[in-house]
Amino acid sequence: MAKKVAILTAGGYAPCLSSAIGGLIERYTAQSPDSEIIAYKHGYEGLLRNDHLQVTPAVRAKAHLLHRFGGSPIGNSRVKLTNAADLVRRGLVGAGDDPLKTAAERLRSDGIDILHTIGGDDTNTTAADLAAYLAEHGYGLTVVGLPKTIDNDIVPIRQSLGADTAAEMGARFARNVLAEHNAAPGTLIIHEVMGRHCGWLTAATARKYRDWVLGQDWLPEIGLSREAWDIHAVFVPEAEIDLEAEALRLRAAMEKVGSVNIFLSEGAGVESIVQELEETGQEVPRDAFGHVMLDKVNPGQWFARQFAGLIGASKVLVQKSGYYSRSAAPNDYDLALIASMADLAVESALTGVSGVIGHDERDSDALKAIEFSRIGGGKPFDVTQPWYQDLLKEIGQPRMLEIG
Repeated sequence: MAKKVAILTAGGYAPCLSSAIGGLIERYTAQSPDSEIIAYKHGYEGLLRNDHLQVTPAVRAKAHLLHRFGGSPIGNSRVKLTNAADLVRRGLVGAGDDPLKTAAERLRSDGIDILHTIGGDDTNTTAADLAAYLAEHGYGLTVVGLPKTIDNDIVPIRQSLGADTAAEMGARFARNVLAEHNAAPGTLIIHEVMGRHCGWLTAATARKYRDWVLGQDWLPEIGLSREAWDIHAVFVPEAEIDLEAEALRLRAAMEKVGSVNIFLSEGAGVESIVQELEETGQEVPRDAFGHVMLDKVNPGQWFARQFAGLIGASKVLVQKSGYYSRSAAPNDYDLALIASMADLAVESALTGVSGVIGHDERDSDALKAIEFSRIGGGKPFDVTQPWYQDLLKEIGQPRMLEIG
Protein backbone atom coordinates (compact mmCIF):
# COMPACT_ATOMS: atom_id res chain seq x y z
CA MET A 1 0.00 0.00 0.00
CA ALA A 2 1.40 3.39 -1.01
CA LYS A 3 2.27 5.82 1.79
CA LYS A 4 3.17 9.46 1.99
CA VAL A 5 6.55 9.80 3.61
CA ALA A 6 8.32 12.85 5.03
CA ILE A 7 12.01 13.12 5.91
CA LEU A 8 13.78 15.76 7.97
CA THR A 9 17.29 16.23 9.35
CA ALA A 10 17.94 18.32 12.46
CA GLY A 11 20.52 19.40 15.02
CA GLY A 12 24.22 19.70 14.27
CA TYR A 13 25.74 18.04 11.22
CA ALA A 14 27.31 14.59 11.18
CA PRO A 15 28.91 12.63 8.31
CA CYS A 16 25.74 10.64 7.56
CA LEU A 17 22.86 12.99 6.90
CA SER A 18 23.06 13.24 3.12
CA SER A 19 23.77 9.52 2.83
CA ALA A 20 20.92 8.58 5.19
CA ILE A 21 18.49 10.61 3.07
CA GLY A 22 19.80 8.82 0.00
CA GLY A 23 19.48 5.44 1.70
CA LEU A 24 15.87 6.05 2.69
CA ILE A 25 14.94 7.23 -0.81
CA GLU A 26 16.63 4.21 -2.40
CA ARG A 27 14.94 1.79 -0.03
CA TYR A 28 11.47 3.25 -0.56
CA THR A 29 12.04 3.19 -4.31
CA ALA A 30 12.82 -0.52 -4.07
CA GLN A 31 10.23 -1.51 -1.45
CA SER A 32 7.35 0.89 -2.05
CA PRO A 33 7.89 2.71 -5.36
CA ASP A 34 4.39 4.19 -5.34
CA SER A 35 4.94 5.95 -2.00
CA GLU A 36 5.28 9.73 -2.27
CA ILE A 37 8.26 11.30 -0.46
CA ILE A 38 8.79 14.90 0.63
CA ALA A 39 11.62 16.44 2.66
CA TYR A 40 11.02 19.27 5.12
CA LYS A 41 13.67 21.95 4.73
CA HIS A 42 15.76 22.84 7.78
CA GLY A 43 14.26 20.19 10.04
CA TYR A 44 11.40 20.98 12.37
CA GLU A 45 11.59 24.62 11.29
CA GLY A 46 10.53 23.61 7.78
CA LEU A 47 7.75 21.50 9.25
CA LEU A 48 6.40 24.48 11.18
CA ARG A 49 6.82 26.83 8.21
CA ASN A 50 5.36 24.35 5.69
CA ASP A 51 8.55 24.51 3.64
CA HIS A 52 9.44 21.28 1.86
CA LEU A 53 10.99 19.71 -1.24
CA GLN A 54 9.39 17.03 -3.40
CA VAL A 55 11.38 13.84 -4.04
CA THR A 56 10.81 13.60 -7.78
CA PRO A 57 11.54 10.64 -10.11
CA ALA A 58 14.75 12.45 -11.11
CA VAL A 59 15.83 12.59 -7.46
CA ARG A 60 15.01 8.91 -6.98
CA ALA A 61 17.07 8.00 -10.04
CA LYS A 62 20.14 9.80 -8.72
CA ALA A 63 19.71 9.27 -4.97
CA HIS A 64 23.01 7.34 -4.95
CA LEU A 65 24.82 10.66 -5.40
CA LEU A 66 23.84 11.66 -1.87
CA HIS A 67 26.21 9.03 -0.43
CA ARG A 68 29.19 10.99 -1.76
CA PHE A 69 28.59 14.19 0.19
CA GLY A 70 28.66 15.52 3.72
CA GLY A 71 26.23 18.01 5.20
CA SER A 72 22.50 17.80 4.55
CA PRO A 73 21.05 18.87 1.20
CA ILE A 74 17.69 19.60 2.84
CA GLY A 75 19.18 21.67 5.67
CA ASN A 76 19.14 21.55 9.47
CA SER A 77 18.08 23.75 12.37
CA ARG A 78 17.82 23.46 16.14
CA VAL A 79 14.16 23.49 17.14
CA LYS A 80 12.63 22.12 20.33
CA LEU A 81 8.88 21.71 19.89
CA THR A 82 8.24 21.93 23.63
CA ASN A 83 10.03 25.29 23.96
CA ALA A 84 7.12 27.49 22.91
CA ALA A 85 8.73 30.73 24.10
CA ASP A 86 11.75 30.23 21.85
CA LEU A 87 9.58 29.34 18.86
CA VAL A 88 7.37 32.41 19.37
CA ARG A 89 10.51 34.59 19.58
CA ARG A 90 11.73 33.11 16.29
CA GLY A 91 8.37 33.62 14.60
CA LEU A 92 7.78 29.91 14.03
CA VAL A 93 4.51 29.78 15.98
CA GLY A 94 2.08 32.38 17.26
CA ALA A 95 1.76 33.47 20.88
CA GLY A 96 -0.37 30.99 22.77
CA ASP A 97 0.02 28.25 20.15
CA ASP A 98 1.04 24.72 21.10
CA PRO A 99 4.01 23.91 18.80
CA LEU A 100 3.33 20.18 19.02
CA LYS A 101 -0.23 20.74 17.84
CA THR A 102 0.99 23.04 15.05
CA ALA A 103 3.46 20.38 13.88
CA ALA A 104 0.86 17.60 14.14
CA GLU A 105 -1.71 19.59 12.19
CA ARG A 106 0.86 20.32 9.49
CA LEU A 107 1.65 16.63 9.14
CA ARG A 108 -2.03 15.80 8.93
CA SER A 109 -2.67 18.62 6.44
CA ASP A 110 0.19 17.32 4.29
CA GLY A 111 -1.27 13.83 4.46
CA ILE A 112 1.87 12.33 5.98
CA ASP A 113 1.70 8.65 7.02
CA ILE A 114 5.37 8.21 7.95
CA LEU A 115 7.86 10.72 9.34
CA HIS A 116 11.59 9.93 9.36
CA THR A 117 13.74 12.08 11.65
CA ILE A 118 17.52 11.93 11.27
CA GLY A 119 19.28 13.48 14.23
CA GLY A 120 20.84 13.15 17.66
CA ASP A 121 19.30 12.90 21.09
CA ASP A 122 17.68 16.36 20.92
CA THR A 123 16.17 15.60 17.51
CA ASN A 124 14.89 12.21 18.57
CA THR A 125 13.63 13.29 21.99
CA THR A 126 11.73 16.02 20.12
CA ALA A 127 10.49 13.28 17.77
CA ALA A 128 9.46 11.33 20.88
CA ASP A 129 7.46 14.31 22.15
CA LEU A 130 5.81 14.61 18.74
CA ALA A 131 5.14 10.86 18.46
CA ALA A 132 3.54 10.83 21.92
CA TYR A 133 1.34 13.80 21.00
CA LEU A 134 0.31 12.15 17.72
CA ALA A 135 -0.59 8.88 19.47
CA GLU A 136 -2.46 10.64 22.27
CA HIS A 137 -4.56 12.64 19.82
CA GLY A 138 -5.20 9.79 17.38
CA TYR A 139 -3.24 11.03 14.37
CA GLY A 140 -2.18 7.50 13.41
CA LEU A 141 1.25 8.46 12.08
CA THR A 142 4.41 6.33 12.29
CA VAL A 143 7.62 8.10 13.36
CA VAL A 144 10.95 6.36 12.77
CA GLY A 145 14.24 8.03 13.70
CA LEU A 146 17.83 7.41 12.65
CA PRO A 147 20.56 8.15 15.25
CA LYS A 148 22.96 10.87 14.18
CA THR A 149 25.58 12.40 16.44
CA ILE A 150 29.34 12.53 16.26
CA ASP A 151 29.41 12.45 20.07
CA ASN A 152 28.12 8.85 20.00
CA ASP A 153 26.17 9.54 23.18
CA ILE A 154 22.61 8.37 22.46
CA VAL A 155 21.16 6.01 25.09
CA PRO A 156 20.94 3.00 24.55
CA ILE A 157 22.46 2.95 21.03
CA ARG A 158 25.88 1.36 20.62
CA GLN A 159 27.08 3.38 17.62
CA SER A 160 25.49 6.47 16.10
CA LEU A 161 25.75 7.24 12.41
CA GLY A 162 28.71 9.38 11.35
CA ALA A 163 30.70 9.13 14.58
CA ASP A 164 33.42 6.86 13.21
CA THR A 165 33.92 9.12 10.18
CA ALA A 166 34.12 12.18 12.44
CA ALA A 167 36.89 10.53 14.47
CA GLU A 168 38.75 9.66 11.28
CA MET A 169 38.43 13.21 9.98
CA GLY A 170 39.52 14.65 13.33
CA ALA A 171 42.64 12.50 13.20
CA ARG A 172 43.35 13.71 9.68
CA PHE A 173 42.87 17.33 10.80
CA ALA A 174 45.34 16.74 13.64
CA ARG A 175 48.08 15.63 11.24
CA ASN A 176 48.29 19.16 9.84
CA VAL A 177 47.63 21.06 13.05
CA LEU A 178 50.20 19.16 15.10
CA ALA A 179 52.78 19.77 12.39
CA GLU A 180 52.84 23.29 13.85
CA HIS A 181 54.64 22.02 16.96
CA ASN A 182 57.99 23.45 15.85
CA ALA A 183 56.73 26.63 14.20
CA ALA A 184 58.13 28.32 17.33
CA PRO A 185 60.05 27.08 20.38
CA GLY A 186 57.87 26.07 23.31
CA THR A 187 54.59 25.60 21.42
CA LEU A 188 51.45 24.36 23.18
CA ILE A 189 48.84 22.96 20.78
CA ILE A 190 45.31 22.21 21.96
CA HIS A 191 43.21 20.21 19.52
CA GLU A 192 39.64 20.87 20.65
CA VAL A 193 37.24 18.10 19.62
CA MET A 194 33.45 18.23 19.73
CA GLY A 195 31.76 16.46 22.64
CA ARG A 196 29.56 18.39 25.04
CA HIS A 197 28.94 15.69 27.63
CA CYS A 198 30.68 12.69 26.12
CA GLY A 199 34.38 12.18 25.49
CA TRP A 200 33.99 9.29 23.05
CA LEU A 201 34.83 11.35 19.97
CA THR A 202 37.91 12.88 21.58
CA ALA A 203 39.15 9.46 22.68
CA ALA A 204 38.38 7.82 19.32
CA THR A 205 40.02 10.69 17.44
CA ALA A 206 43.12 10.42 19.61
CA ARG A 207 43.22 6.67 19.06
CA LYS A 208 43.00 6.99 15.27
CA TYR A 209 45.59 9.77 15.21
CA ARG A 210 47.98 7.81 17.36
CA ASP A 211 47.57 4.72 15.17
CA TRP A 212 48.79 6.95 12.33
CA VAL A 213 51.73 8.20 14.41
CA LEU A 214 52.78 4.68 15.30
CA GLY A 215 52.58 3.63 11.65
CA GLN A 216 55.08 6.24 10.40
CA ASP A 217 58.83 6.08 9.92
CA TRP A 218 60.59 8.88 11.79
CA LEU A 219 63.93 10.64 11.38
CA PRO A 220 64.82 12.22 14.73
CA GLU A 221 68.37 13.04 13.56
CA ILE A 222 66.94 15.90 11.49
CA GLY A 223 64.21 16.75 13.99
CA LEU A 224 61.40 14.56 12.61
CA SER A 225 60.56 13.15 16.01
CA ARG A 226 57.71 10.84 16.93
CA GLU A 227 57.72 12.28 20.45
CA ALA A 228 57.01 15.77 19.10
CA TRP A 229 54.18 14.57 16.86
CA ASP A 230 52.69 12.37 19.58
CA ILE A 231 49.83 13.16 21.96
CA HIS A 232 50.83 14.24 25.46
CA ALA A 233 47.40 14.47 27.11
CA VAL A 234 43.75 13.59 26.46
CA PHE A 235 41.05 15.32 28.52
CA VAL A 236 37.40 14.22 28.46
CA PRO A 237 34.33 15.35 30.45
CA GLU A 238 33.91 12.03 32.25
CA ALA A 239 37.22 12.23 34.11
CA GLU A 240 38.50 14.59 36.76
CA ILE A 241 41.43 16.73 35.66
CA ASP A 242 44.08 17.51 38.24
CA LEU A 243 45.37 20.72 36.67
CA GLU A 244 48.37 21.11 38.98
CA ALA A 245 49.56 17.52 38.56
CA GLU A 246 49.02 17.62 34.81
CA ALA A 247 50.84 20.93 34.55
CA LEU A 248 53.88 19.42 36.25
CA ARG A 249 53.80 16.40 33.93
CA LEU A 250 53.29 18.51 30.81
CA ARG A 251 56.04 20.95 31.82
CA ALA A 252 58.43 18.01 31.94
CA ALA A 253 57.26 17.02 28.45
CA MET A 254 57.76 20.59 27.22
CA GLU A 255 61.30 20.67 28.59
CA LYS A 256 62.13 17.30 27.03
CA VAL A 257 60.35 17.52 23.67
CA GLY A 258 60.10 21.28 23.15
CA SER A 259 56.34 21.25 22.57
CA VAL A 260 53.12 19.82 24.02
CA ASN A 261 50.06 18.43 22.20
CA ILE A 262 46.70 18.09 23.97
CA PHE A 263 43.49 16.49 22.68
CA LEU A 264 40.63 18.19 24.53
CA SER A 265 36.92 17.43 24.51
CA GLU A 266 35.01 20.71 24.31
CA GLY A 267 32.89 19.61 27.28
CA ALA A 268 35.86 18.97 29.56
CA GLY A 269 36.08 21.49 32.37
CA VAL A 270 32.86 23.30 31.41
CA GLU A 271 31.59 23.25 35.00
CA SER A 272 34.69 25.16 36.08
CA ILE A 273 34.25 27.65 33.26
CA VAL A 274 30.57 28.22 34.10
CA GLN A 275 31.44 28.66 37.77
CA GLU A 276 34.09 31.24 36.86
CA LEU A 277 31.62 33.17 34.69
CA GLU A 278 28.90 33.11 37.35
CA GLU A 279 31.29 34.17 40.11
CA THR A 280 32.31 37.20 38.07
CA GLY A 281 28.68 38.10 37.31
CA GLN A 282 28.85 37.24 33.63
CA GLU A 283 25.93 35.69 31.77
CA VAL A 284 26.29 32.04 30.74
CA PRO A 285 25.07 31.81 27.11
CA ARG A 286 22.66 28.92 26.49
CA ASP A 287 20.74 27.61 23.47
CA ALA A 288 17.05 26.68 23.10
CA PHE A 289 17.71 23.29 24.72
CA GLY A 290 19.37 24.89 27.75
CA HIS A 291 22.86 23.77 26.70
CA VAL A 292 25.82 26.03 27.42
CA MET A 293 26.90 27.54 24.08
CA LEU A 294 30.40 26.13 23.93
CA ASP A 295 31.51 28.30 21.03
CA LYS A 296 30.82 31.31 23.25
CA VAL A 297 32.61 30.09 26.41
CA ASN A 298 35.57 28.64 24.47
CA PRO A 299 36.88 25.71 26.57
CA GLY A 300 40.06 25.42 24.48
CA GLN A 301 41.07 28.98 25.23
CA TRP A 302 40.24 28.49 28.91
CA PHE A 303 42.56 25.48 29.16
CA ALA A 304 45.21 27.35 27.20
CA ARG A 305 45.13 30.11 29.83
CA GLN A 306 45.41 27.57 32.65
CA PHE A 307 48.37 25.71 31.18
CA ALA A 308 50.42 28.23 29.18
CA GLY A 309 52.33 29.81 32.04
CA LEU A 310 52.47 26.66 34.14
CA ILE A 311 54.21 24.59 31.48
CA GLY A 312 56.40 27.37 30.06
CA ALA A 313 54.73 27.72 26.67
CA SER A 314 55.89 30.68 24.58
CA LYS A 315 53.28 30.12 21.85
CA VAL A 316 49.75 28.73 22.16
CA LEU A 317 47.63 27.38 19.33
CA VAL A 318 44.01 26.27 19.85
CA GLN A 319 42.44 24.57 16.84
CA LYS A 320 38.95 23.04 16.55
CA SER A 321 38.29 20.11 14.25
CA GLY A 322 34.52 20.04 14.78
CA TYR A 323 33.21 21.64 11.59
CA TYR A 324 35.82 19.91 9.45
CA SER A 325 34.87 16.54 10.96
CA ARG A 326 31.11 16.81 11.13
CA SER A 327 30.61 17.95 7.53
CA ALA A 328 32.57 15.12 5.91
CA ALA A 329 31.14 12.47 3.61
CA PRO A 330 30.82 9.08 5.39
CA ASN A 331 33.60 6.50 5.33
CA ASP A 332 33.06 2.86 4.37
CA TYR A 333 32.22 1.84 7.94
CA ASP A 334 29.50 4.46 8.22
CA LEU A 335 28.16 3.78 4.72
CA ALA A 336 27.55 0.16 5.72
CA LEU A 337 25.97 1.22 9.02
CA ILE A 338 23.74 3.75 7.25
CA ALA A 339 22.58 1.14 4.73
CA SER A 340 21.63 -1.39 7.40
CA MET A 341 19.79 1.18 9.51
CA ALA A 342 17.99 2.76 6.54
CA ASP A 343 16.79 -0.67 5.42
CA LEU A 344 15.33 -1.43 8.85
CA ALA A 345 13.90 2.09 9.15
CA VAL A 346 11.85 1.62 5.98
CA GLU A 347 10.80 -1.89 6.96
CA SER A 348 9.70 -0.65 10.40
CA ALA A 349 7.86 2.34 8.93
CA LEU A 350 5.95 0.28 6.37
CA THR A 351 4.82 -2.12 9.10
CA GLY A 352 3.78 0.69 11.45
CA VAL A 353 6.55 0.31 14.05
CA SER A 354 7.74 3.61 15.52
CA GLY A 355 11.08 4.12 17.29
CA VAL A 356 14.74 4.99 16.73
CA ILE A 357 16.79 2.48 14.75
CA GLY A 358 19.97 1.34 16.47
CA HIS A 359 21.93 -1.49 18.04
CA ASP A 360 20.38 -1.79 21.49
CA GLU A 361 23.12 -2.05 24.13
CA ARG A 362 20.54 -3.39 26.59
CA ASP A 363 19.44 -6.15 24.23
CA SER A 364 22.70 -7.82 23.16
CA ASP A 365 23.34 -5.07 20.57
CA ALA A 366 20.34 -6.22 18.49
CA LEU A 367 19.52 -3.90 15.59
CA LYS A 368 15.93 -2.82 16.15
CA ALA A 369 13.45 0.03 16.38
CA ILE A 370 14.03 1.18 19.97
CA GLU A 371 11.05 2.73 21.71
CA PHE A 372 11.21 6.53 21.87
CA SER A 373 10.59 6.38 25.62
CA ARG A 374 13.97 4.68 26.04
CA ILE A 375 15.96 7.21 24.01
CA GLY A 376 18.08 9.71 25.90
CA GLY A 377 21.15 11.84 25.47
CA GLY A 378 24.38 12.36 27.33
CA LYS A 379 25.49 8.72 27.43
CA PRO A 380 28.89 8.93 29.12
CA PHE A 381 32.05 7.58 27.58
CA ASP A 382 33.36 4.65 29.61
CA VAL A 383 36.87 5.79 30.52
CA THR A 384 37.63 2.40 32.09
CA GLN A 385 37.65 0.65 28.72
CA PRO A 386 40.96 -1.19 28.19
CA TRP A 387 41.74 0.46 24.85
CA TYR A 388 41.40 3.92 26.39
CA GLN A 389 43.38 3.05 29.50
CA ASP A 390 46.08 1.57 27.26
CA LEU A 391 46.16 4.83 25.29
CA LEU A 392 46.64 6.90 28.43
CA LYS A 393 49.36 4.57 29.68
CA GLU A 394 51.21 4.72 26.37
CA ILE A 395 51.31 8.53 26.37
CA GLY A 396 52.38 8.62 30.03
CA GLN A 397 49.15 10.09 31.36
CA PRO A 398 47.92 8.79 34.72
CA ARG A 399 44.52 7.14 34.77
CA MET A 400 41.95 9.83 35.37
CA LEU A 401 39.36 9.27 38.07
CA GLU A 402 35.79 9.09 36.84
CA ILE A 403 33.62 12.04 37.83
CA GLY A 404 30.81 10.94 40.15
